[in-house]
Amino acid sequence: MSAHDRLVGAATLKRLRQARGWSIADTARAVISKAAELGQPLDASVASVQRSVARWESSKVPILPGERYQLLLAHLYARSADEQNSLGAGSDFGELLDALAHLGESERRLDELRTLLVKTATDDGGGLLALLGPSTQLSLSTALADPSRLDEGLLDAMRTAVSDVNGQVGSVPFVRVQLLLAPIVESCRRLLAAEVPEPLLPGLRAVAAQAYTLAGRAAFETRDDDASRALYAEATAAASGIGSPWRRAVVHMSHALVTLYSTPGLDGAQQLVDAAVRDARAGGSVTVRARAHALQAEIAARRGAAKHAKAALALAWYDMDADRDGDPAGTSFSTAHLRGFEGVTSLYVGDPGEAHDYFAGSAAELRAPRERVQRAIVATDQALARIRLDEPESAADLLHGCIDAASSTGGRVASIRLRRARRELRPWRREDWFADLDDHLIDSLGV
Repeated sequence: MSAHDRLVGAATLKRLRQARGWSIADTARAVISKAAELGQPLDASVASVQRSVARWESSKVPILPGERYQLLLAHLYARSADEQNSLGAGSDFGELLDALAHLGESERRLDELRTLLVKTATDDGGGLLALLGPSTQLSLSTALADPSRLDEGLLDAMRTAVSDVNGQVGSVPFVRVQLLLAPIVESCRRLLAAEVPEPLLPGLRAVAAQAYTLAGRAAFETRDDDASRALYAEATAAASGIGSPWRRAVVHMSHALVTLYSTPGLDGAQQLVDAAVRDARAGGSVTVRARAHALQAEIAARRGAAKHAKAALALAWYDMDADRDGDPAGTSFSTAHLRGFEGVTSLYVGDPGEAHDYFAGSAAELRAPRERVQRAIVATDQALARIRLDEPESAADLLHGCIDAASSTGGRVASIRLRRARRELRPWRREDWFADLDDHLIDSLGV
């Protein structure tokens, strides 16, 4: 960070404090009180904390608050003056993160703070409104009362909020994802049923399609299949009115994966994958096309159609190797994800050793919090490959980590795959390590 950046960060902290009507001593007392409230009392006097606050706000050589103080400040500024959770753009919490960034804090640490405060907001019964800044909350209330006042700024804020919730997948359980999404799902329903400005309809439908799709996935993960099907139907309808076929392909692919694990047989998932491939080929995202071909390969492999599976994989790699600059969904699918699909294909219609290596490579690259659920699924499949390589105890060692990940996120797909792996380990059920795995499964997942 440059000296100018640090001064900007210090000035922002000072402005936040003064906007609350706090003196430096008031801030010090608030920090100490918050620490005690959180069960982490500070072994420091008010005068000592005052000096720290002054150093953070220095107009000469400001310093970055330490991690403990960052956490306390985050809790202080996550609540607005009227004691409501407020974490979105324009909120004091958002300004705090911006100040810490200017003072030199890493993006990883800021993401951790944001995730922690989202968890706290949902613990307190808050929802997605906490992810909308005060001005956005007012704009949404205004638009719901008078849909003709919907504008691009509000759509952008809603789109960002849905993206923020999506970014929490893997960091918070799916039941919390549902809680966060519920207000915006209902808002989209009400706005789509009303008379909104015609030029804004495609944008509103795009936001609705994203929100409904994510909500459908969360409903499935929490075992509410009826709600999931209804939400995917709404998502498909919304995406169909946008004029961008790749967006409907995204809905079909998410729905296909849910159908694969909630409906007997492969026919339902196959129909959705075929529809996704058709839309992806007609759409404007090479990345989405690659993902659709990869999913097509998995379904073919599960049917035992080796030739078709390998052909679809080849198409997926061809798409991934194409020029994807400016792709509207460029970050939605990566080579790490594609290696996981290669592993699935090899697991069903190829060599388990090759499958194991594909899974290992994929899991090693899926390190972001958002990819935690996918990493658990890939690692569980890797354990299946080890079983087929006659390495059952090594497979069980790997599955312990998968159990922890599935337990923390409430992921249904990972749980289903874990049960399948356990069944394949039954020939070794008299081994001590099998009993340990069983105990872990029962304690964590009730399996």
